[in-house]
Amino acid sequence: MLKSTNINRNTLLEIEKKVSWLSNYIIHYANNVRIKEDDLKVGGHQASSASVVSILVVLFFKILKKYDRIAIKPHASPVFHAIQYLLANQNIDNLKNFRRLDGAQAYPSRTKDFCEVDFSTGSVGLGGAMTIFSSFTQDFLKENNLLENEPSKMISIFGDAELDEGNVYEALLEGAKHNLKNCWWIIDYNRQSLDGIVFEKLFEKIINLFALMDWNVEILKYGSKLEKLSKSKSGKKIMKWIDDCPNDLFSALTYQGGKDWRVTLLKAFDDDHDTKNLIQSFNDEELNDLMTNLAGHDVESLERAFLKYLNNDKPTCFICYTVKGFGLPLAGHKDNHSGIMNNHQFNDYKKIMKIRDGKEWEKTEGIKLSINELNSIIKSNPLSKCRREFSEIIPIKPFQGIIFNKFISTQEAFGKIMNEVGKVNNNFTRRIITTSPDVTVSTNLGGWVNKRNIFSTHKKSDIFGEKKVFSSQKWKYVPDGQHIELGIAENNFFLLLASLGISDKLFGKRMLPIGTIYDTFIGRGLDALNYATYIDARFILVGTPSGVTLSHEGGAHQSILTPNIGISQPNLTYYEPSYADEFVFLFFWALEYIQKKEGSSVYFRLSTKKLIQPERQLSQNDKHDIIKGGYWFQKPKTFKPVILICTGVMIGEVEKLKKKIIKEEIDMGIFIATSPDQLYSNWMNSKKNNTSSHIEKILKVYKRDTVLVTIIDGHSSSLAWIGSVLGHKVYPLGLNKFGQSGDLNEIYKYTNIDFKSILDRIAKSIVNN
Repeated sequence: MLKSTNINRNTLLEIEKKVSWLSNYIIHYANNVRIKEDDLKVGGHQASSASVVSILVVLFFKILKKYDRIAIKPHASPVFHAIQYLLANQNIDNLKNFRRLDGAQAYPSRTKDFCEVDFSTGSVGLGGAMTIFSSFTQDFLKENNLLENEPSKMISIFGDAELDEGNVYEALLEGAKHNLKNCWWIIDYNRQSLDGIVFEKLFEKIINLFALMDWNVEILKYGSKLEKLSKSKSGKKIMKWIDDCPNDLFSALTYQGGKDWRVTLLKAFDDDHDTKNLIQSFNDEELNDLMTNLAGHDVESLERAFLKYLNNDKPTCFICYTVKGFGLPLAGHKDNHSGIMNNHQFNDYKKIMKIRDGKEWEKTEGIKLSINELNSIIKSNPLSKCRREFSEIIPIKPFQGIIFNKFISTQEAFGKIMNEVGKVNNNFTRRIITTSPDVTVSTNLGGWVNKRNIFSTHKKSDIFGEKKVFSSQKWKYVPDGQHIELGIAENNFFLLLASLGISDKLFGKRMLPIGTIYDTFIGRGLDALNYATYIDARFILVGTPSGVTLSHEGGAHQSILTPNIGISQPNLTYYEPSYADEFVFLFFWALEYIQKKEGSSVYFRLSTKKLIQPERQLSQNDKHDIIKGGYWFQKPKTFKPVILICTGVMIGEVEKLKKKIIKEEIDMGIFIATSPDQLYSNWMNSKKNNTSSHIEKILKVYKRDTVLVTIIDGHSSSLAWIGSVLGHKVYPLGLNKFGQSGDLNEIYKYTNIDFKSILDRIAKSIVNN
């Protein structure tokens, strides 16, 4: 568990002072010293940074161990970089290039920052929620004897306005269901958001919610100066006044300073002689320091609170009262969120901090520590010069001889593959962990779960089985289960995949995560999916059922845009196989690919539509082409054919079309695009490298006036771009409007992707050509 380090309080105060200076100077340098090529404000959130300096200093220099993980609130990035600079994990060039290309990032980034970042933040609320799902991941590793260290704390620093984000509460609910452990949320309660003041009554309800979710709740309100007031009757009255003071009034008085504090307090206690005398015993500066002495800025209060819960694995929420812009001329002003000290203000601040010109970046300038003393402190810190990256490769052995039905869908093929994998207990199958947002059975994961069980730190038997009530789902909840069942919250789903997908980076052990979701509901969790790929988490995403092929379910369940998401989403490679033999090959390839340095997560878009499977044996060339994005299913015989480029189940309509025009003198080529994403990215990359892409090599032998007809059970633009490759005329067919409930054939006709629409398109293209 965590263990406090031996740094005395005076030393900690000196480090706090240095971090405060550096975090503000990083921002000032970027906005006012560094030469800029435009007139855009660089920004940097000095006020938001100032409110968490004390919290982060106590954590990094007193509390955290090597394997504890922390998500910094996005706007505290400069504080994080300042601390990493002191810990020798960040260099001065990156600080000077804050918010420039390859410099210290605006918001902490796992993949883009020079120093090591545990959890990227920036998309509000997601980085913090990641700590819950990383706690689940840690529990899974521990229960399966894969965790090499004692369980560590997963810690998040939240801005109070971040608690407006709905995904935060979705994550809290999931934590309550899964016996969450070793998770701390530290809320920087500075009572200000981007546009104004946080509503205090609402926050009281939030505090109660944490207690309802069975969290420890520790409220840190008063610092040591204010605590001393509680020893006198008049002091208690002043503290009661603070308790009752509206957030906006407290913020305004903080900005105005000691003089206005005095006027307001004397008026409030006009009939109380003793309390007025107590107020008058402080000068203006002392009175301002007293009234803003909140526990979130008091290292003694913070240290005491954190130590209290060091060896308690129950989740804990710390409500730390702070002042936004603490110690700065911006303190308390409701417009200070994006405010930056002007040169005059900063020069005054520089004098207060006792920083000499030319010494701004020196680590001991302005503080009462020698460089040797500081170096000794840094050397003993477990996070100094700390690189915690791991790289574990799990060998994958593809299963040979999986037998599929002659008439089967890609979704059923997935279920068959997972069922067969579930029968085998070896090194790589034990690392597979699946999850789904309450659609486990309807996405064909049921067979796998029956064999590998559901993960839970507490055993729970299958009551239906014990009562001899027949059910095809024989689910047991056990510590070594390999499926995590989630509620219907797609953000949670993608954040869990993100946590599992960086398991090797967080805990030194790689997992092979596979998540299934109704394809259309990818859009509901798109923010979290984007977050997962931004941090380069590695997992397999199975979106199924897809398209209007899910005909009877209607437009609410039919996906249209997901192929374009697959194409445009960085660090996610999208495939939509047509046949089971394509998919089984791609599935085991993907298990290897997600582990490669140059790899990415993989998204399979699958369908419930059954197709008659071709009698064939895929050659090595076929397999290479399938990975590259497509292969010839029927190669043209001439140099001016009609070429049909289809994806996924649309090959079924093309097969119907073949039977209708077999006697016609039309040379028709059929190209199955297994991955519009790979075809597109390969084409774009070829422009940079001055090489020929896969799709160019496919099309270049055919005359420029050759007609291309593209067909996909998704938005038509997903394949329409192929006409730009070499200038062929393209006729794109796909979904350009919402579907509705109906029989498959009538819905295909309604959306113009049935074989008759394809035939009509071919006929018109021939006439027009």
